[in-house]
Amino acid sequence: MQATLIGSSAVLLWGSLALFTDMTERVPPFQLVAMTFALAFLLAAGKWLLRREAWSAHLRHPPKVWIFGVTGLFGYHFFYFMALKNAPPVDASLIAYLWPLLIVVFSALLPGERLRWFHLAGALLGLIGCALLVTKGGAVEFRSEFMIGYSAAAACALTWSGYSVLSRRFKAVPTDTVGWFCGATAVLGLIAHLVFEETVMPSGGAQWLAVLALGLGPVGIAFFTWDIGMKRGNIRALGAFSYAAPLISVLLLIAFTDEEATWPVALACAAIVGGALLASAELLKGPSKSA
Repeated sequence: MQATLIGSSAVLLWGSLALFTDMTERVPPFQLVAMTFALAFLLAAGKWLLRREAWSAHLRHPPKVWIFGVTGLFGYHFFYFMALKNAPPVDASLIAYLWPLLIVVFSALLPGERLRWFHLAGALLGLIGCALLVTKGGAVEFRSEFMIGYSAAAACALTWSGYSVLSRRFKAVPTDTVGWFCGATAVLGLIAHLVFEETVMPSGGAQWLAVLALGLGPVGIAFFTWDIGMKRGNIRALGAFSYAAPLISVLLLIAFTDEEATWPVALACAAIVGGALLASAELLKGPSKSA
């Protein structure tokens, strides 16, 4: 139960991602990846320094561990930004947000895990809520000319759901290793920035604070707590609860920007909260062996 609660804190932090990203204004996405993941690495490095831990201790892992970790963190962001560049944002976001549902489904493939009807029903209810948020109650029309973007969005969903569920297979790998994954992601983000973008540095204290907040919160602490939740918590409940992230994002944007509260937001709130409660039914009844 404790690991599940720790993992759920990542979802709450990811809810602030849209607001802080909006505050960075014109900073290109891959440049933002490089800057924020560098801060995430420094966050881990600060912890190692304070506790007098050897930095190299978290480097000694087989190549498959590095491929797994870096592909998960950088691969997700690479495909997500490619999707937004090659398809309408609403369509791309809707496809990309299949990852919580996929986490619930893929969890059934893990030893000792069993997929029940209420897990799947809760995740589907969350997906409906997410669709209401993304489309604002309107229709979505997928078009063939955006197939590259749709494919990238699908790859985004598969990458993050696969990384999350397979984390259970790498349970022996310490969570501190995520710090080095963040460092590698920062380097790859810098390379992608130099290839695809022009540098635009943050201007003013508010933009720099937004970058700092991203690096410490939704890009920093969140990935460490998510790792704990995926390795030791209830994966299905966390997957369904993940749909709370876009809901929190919208509510924060309504509170701090010109976004308006509408009936789709109210329905989405009910669907997402109801789906999370339904998928977490076994947790609410008492401790389970996977929590």
